[in-house]
Amino acid sequence: MDTTLPLNDTLSGVVVVLLADFLRQHQGWGWMRLVAGATPYKQVPGLTMAKVMGSGHGGGFSLRPSATHQGLICTFTHLDLALDFLQSSSVQAYRSRARECWAGVLSVQSARGHWDKQAWQASSPQSWGEHEQAKGPFAVLTRASIVPTKAMAFWRYAPAAQADLDQAPGCLLAMGLGEAPLVRQCTFSLWQDTASMLQYAHQGAHQQASAAAYKHQFFSESLFVRMQVQHMAGVWKGLPFHMPRPDKALSPVPSTSMPELAHV
Repeated sequence: MDTTLPLNDTLSGVVVVLLADFLRQHQGWGWMRLVAGATPYKQVPGLTMAKVMGSGHGGGFSLRPSATHQGLICTFTHLDLALDFLQSSSVQAYRSRARECWAGVLSVQSARGHWDKQAWQASSPQSWGEHEQAKGPFAVLTRASIVPTKAMAFWRYAPAAQADLDQAPGCLLAMGLGEAPLVRQCTFSLWQDTASMLQYAHQGAHQQASAAAYKHQFFSESLFVRMQVQHMAGVWKGLPFHMPRPDKALSPVPSTSMPELAHV
């Protein structure tokens, strides 16, 4: 298990998402990231959760695994510490080995459900300090633990929903992620605005999949999080993304040097 807080504590803070598509010669290094899990990040200042996840073919939501695509999702107690992490040797190790890499810092606007029995809640004022929140693109994180006996039924709905997501108006970026094959799935998507996301969510294949999941109780646990991008940089599927870092707080958290993190 990758969670670093005691179970049942509510997570409130700042979210970091990193997506990577490794160069062929670094596929082995990426595989070792999955094996190591959260262990290399245990001493990162302010870290409250870390999840290292694989992906489906082409970075999608597919039964066929990708040999090169991977995601890292972390939560931090404070914005400054999250921004420091993006400049750390650990994140640089991903960037230097990736054909494409996208990373962002996000504030949680709302959340419902649980991840490993932990609820999430909106980013607290304490986590933001005196930074002025930006109004960047809108992001959604969904994850679910699928009841093993219902996994095949769930996956019958996935290809059509993925195809709709890839073509959804207003969707800037989307990636399917997974903690474990078949039964522990996650999706991260970036949207121009809330209206575009709602249009995708409430019609077509995704709406049918959601209705089936509720009716047949496909999930033993699920989480839905709405977030606002505060900073992002990188390239994904040939498209450049850039949003400047927020200004430093007038009264920043005490400076804490980043440790050198272990790399397998």
